[in-house]
Amino acid sequence: MAFSTDVLKIDPEKTAGTLVDFIRESVRTYYRRKGIVIGLSGGIDSSVSAALSVRALGRERVVGILLPEKDSNPVSREYGKLVADSLGIECHEVNLTPILETFRVYEKRDAIVRRLVPGVPEPFRFRLVLPQDLLDRDRLNVYRIEVLLPDGSIRSERVSATDYLELMAANDIKQRLRMTQLYYEAERRYYVVCGTTNYPEYIQGFFVKYGDGGVDIEPLTYLYKAQVFALGAHLGVPREVLERTPSPDTYSFPVSDADFYFCMPYTILDYVIYGVEHGVPHAEIAAALGLAPEQVARAAREFARKRDATKPLREPTPAPKL
Repeated sequence: MAFSTDVLKIDPEKTAGTLVDFIRESVRTYYRRKGIVIGLSGGIDSSVSAALSVRALGRERVVGILLPEKDSNPVSREYGKLVADSLGIECHEVNLTPILETFRVYEKRDAIVRRLVPGVPEPFRFRLVLPQDLLDRDRLNVYRIEVLLPDGSIRSERVSATDYLELMAANDIKQRLRMTQLYYEAERRYYVVCGTTNYPEYIQGFFVKYGDGGVDIEPLTYLYKAQVFALGAHLGVPREVLERTPSPDTYSFPVSDADFYFCMPYTILDYVIYGVEHGVPHAEIAAALGLAPEQVARAAREFARKRDATKPLREPTPAPKL
């Protein structure tokens, strides 16, 4: 039978039941804790994880934490609060800006922006992006910095490997501070921290070690993004969240997951990953997605490259066997 996008269809109620059992067993039997703390980003993954947690333990044993900082999209806080209210769970907000300023995250990062884009008026908004023509031509993954100017125009400059590493070292502190705050909230309640990483993110390393990858349980790790959205619709996640474009939300100029990392929408990425891992010929994947086989071949090579490069993130910390 020809490859079809139906391969990722799930029975939402059955899948939800399996994940609810996993959450309940993990919290009560494995960890022997009382409940769950989850960072609410206003995105689909955290919303679904929160909804599943409520089903597993009851709303009185789930706490949502909003973790905004200076660069956060205001919509993230708004939608995160909307999700907490819709679930009827306790919700608290902790602004991370003062701590990030103490670590000089903005200062170190903005110095690079000013050097790459001299004369940019302040306060400025910026983001990192990759070329979005991956499907159409072979090219290197070289990041560019885009600065939004007051008149609405964008200035763009290529980022060297050294500057990229410096920018990411600063930005990853944001993810690690979120993790630290979540564990503070969890440990003082004798709760566990619930993760929100889905399968495309997990298998391609789109998470920060000891950041959003630092959690106690990961209910969504083996769900494709399309399946997370299907679960979200079934569980009653607010429409605003279901319609929101997925984003890492770490830059003052909004950027999508596709712009920053994947170079293609999840509506393509999901099926390329599934096809590659199940040995489906590129021509069959292409036919199902309305793409050319060479486009799928490029996407498959990019997936394999990121999967292999980030393998250490998914492995235990190396230690000698004596």
